[in-house]
Amino acid sequence: MCRIRQRVCHRGSVFMDCLDEFRNFKKDDFEADWIKVAECRFGQVYQVRLKRQQEKCALKSFHTTLCANNIYRRTIDEASNIAKVKFKYIVSIYGLCSEASAVVMEHMSNGSLNSLLASHTLMWPKKFQMIHEASMGMDFLHSMTPPLLHLNLKTSNILLDDCLHAKISDFGLIHWEEGMNSKLFVEHLTVRGNISYIPPEMFSQCPDPPGTTFDVYSFGIVMWEILSQQKPYAGCSMTTVLLQVSHGKRPCVEVIPEQKPRECDQMIDIMRQCWDQDHRKRPQFSDTVRKTEALSKVLKFPGPIQCHKNGEEGQESEYPWLVHPMLKIALPEMPDLPSGNHMENHDSILSLLCKKDFGSFRKFVKREHVSTQFSGEKSLLHYTVASRDVESVEHVLRLGAEVNCMTARGYTPLIIAVLHRIDDIISLLLEHGAAAAQGDEDQWTALHFAAQNGDDRTVRLLLDKGAVADAREKAGWMPLHLACQNGHETVVRLLLSRLSEDAIGEQEAQGRTPLHLASAYGHLNIAKLLLSKGADPNAADCSLSTALHLSAEEGHNRIVRQLVKSGVNINSADSIGYTPLHLAALRGHTGICRQLLSNGASPDSKTLQGWTPMHLAALRGHEATVVQLESQGGCVNAGGENGWSPLHLACHQGEPEVVAKLLAAKADPNVSEDSEGWTPLHVACTSASSASVLHLILHHADVNAVNSGKVTPLHLAAQHGCMPIVKALLLNGADRTLMDASGSTSLDVAQRCEKWEIVELLQK
Repeated sequence: MCRIRQRVCHRGSVFMDCLDEFRNFKKDDFEADWIKVAECRFGQVYQVRLKRQQEKCALKSFHTTLCANNIYRRTIDEASNIAKVKFKYIVSIYGLCSEASAVVMEHMSNGSLNSLLASHTLMWPKKFQMIHEASMGMDFLHSMTPPLLHLNLKTSNILLDDCLHAKISDFGLIHWEEGMNSKLFVEHLTVRGNISYIPPEMFSQCPDPPGTTFDVYSFGIVMWEILSQQKPYAGCSMTTVLLQVSHGKRPCVEVIPEQKPRECDQMIDIMRQCWDQDHRKRPQFSDTVRKTEALSKVLKFPGPIQCHKNGEEGQESEYPWLVHPMLKIALPEMPDLPSGNHMENHDSILSLLCKKDFGSFRKFVKREHVSTQFSGEKSLLHYTVASRDVESVEHVLRLGAEVNCMTARGYTPLIIAVLHRIDDIISLLLEHGAAAAQGDEDQWTALHFAAQNGDDRTVRLLLDKGAVADAREKAGWMPLHLACQNGHETVVRLLLSRLSEDAIGEQEAQGRTPLHLASAYGHLNIAKLLLSKGADPNAADCSLSTALHLSAEEGHNRIVRQLVKSGVNINSADSIGYTPLHLAALRGHTGICRQLLSNGASPDSKTLQGWTPMHLAALRGHEATVVQLESQGGCVNAGGENGWSPLHLACHQGEPEVVAKLLAAKADPNVSEDSEGWTPLHVACTSASSASVLHLILHHADVNAVNSGKVTPLHLAAQHGCMPIVKALLLNGADRTLMDASGSTSLDVAQRCEKWEIVELLQK
């Protein structure tokens, strides 16, 4: 198996301990700068920070006057029970804040799955992982006694944490009330925009209340959204959706991208089962968890990668090396078949292997069994090798089994033995003429698998028996690439001893060399070895990225140091203009930034979008990195795309600590961007970051600055309803009589946006 580095986000244990008990928070328990992160039909969601613990929470505030059927009342009635539900893939509820008519819950920094699917292109392993995690969350709810039904499952109610792990939210808030009919219940759901997730039985006059199969149907639609990254029934009216679903029509499977892994077909089968027209045929979540786990393990994902679409601010380069070659489905499953008295039966022969009754197997197996093909074109020899019994393998070979027979996917008995790491059977097969150089349908040879597994004994044996050291699989990977990626130094040395000098720089289909892979995954000794053997540190992949780009982005300080010593071009830019310094700054690797700058990296080089390393560090809130860049010559007032400065970006992201550091380093608080004339103070007011606003005012930001639409910071603060910012602006000379280009004052804006507290303040 490929060894992948997983980044894990650990919550502070003290914080979690203090929130174990359900409590009623006061507004004063939170810092003043509430950042609105979402607006829904019945209220807003704010990012807040607890004063004492200095930890972020989410606060879901309800418009109590607008909530149909008093949703907030029902929510608080259920909140204490829901808060008891604790599971890794369930969003935790910490308590209430009655003063704000709000529920306080776990902060999920990456928002909803609905937003992510619309703004990012996800790789297949991440899609599979999210489906599996959501299925585990739902299985946990349904495993309770009685099952806790969600009845509101959709992508906007699946939230994502720092590492893009999925968690189920807003469960247990919708109920089938006594005396309710299906029509009334459907109307209740459609108010929430749920028409696409309602199963067909709810559109009939069926009097039965919804059960667990309701959620299973909704999950099927969620799966389609994740796989296709599109919205179901887009552009269709509610009536059209109702009619289509009632007649068995579902979202179009053909829109799922054609360039998909083979395993996606199995995921689509699960999806179709989930949205079956007959609710009795839909699987339980326990079955779905088991199946999606198997599929997600096949497409193992290396970490929380966000692949931004073109044009997004602070775009991260979409580096293909982060997806390793597809892990192979290696082991033919032994069928669970009943035994019988008639040993002539082929299935009964296999059942003896399943039960590990090898003596009886050798006694009853006959020559005609050897030539039989089982499911997937597997032979008896394949199954016998998988059983791990050397004597039985030798016996089947003596009966005339073809040693190089292949399954439908091209697996030979030798490949299966290598994957099982059964040394005696590997040797036995080679003695009987197994072809060491034969590959499967993707041209993976036994040597590829042995190199990926770090099995140096088998690698040596295969090389001695004619395996081709520089054999390439379908995507151009040699065994050396796999060994370097997975950190198997002994295997790397063995392969290098059998390869020509030129092979050390060979590139796979994406242009990655063995040095790229060792550097990306942090294998220092292998990187040193490759460099000592003449590997070119300046070799670039198809994205024009060098090994230094990869190691700088992943934070491998010692490899960066080694590459710098080797004479690598520190200022080389990839295909979208990112230098290694850009990537280190984007990820907040301050030590690597210091090292690169000390060795000649340009502090103010720009990407194709015009961003400097300072911009990217400010965008991501890396305070220490900003300070380091500035101390080594980075410009705090550099203009990026549309003239945005690092200060603009820090204000946009609501990063007051970075704002303070930039201002202390003489960043201009009144610089305006090119297209609309916005100053950092405009941006901070839009982001509702009151701490950033205070920092800017203290550094003489113009509180009455106007943009191209004559909008002042006070107009924006009134629009977004942030009372602390409005007060701060007024106390520091903001002119409430100024009108924007439409002739509206800040009071007019507050009234139009129904920010009544602001209206009252501005009328004084």
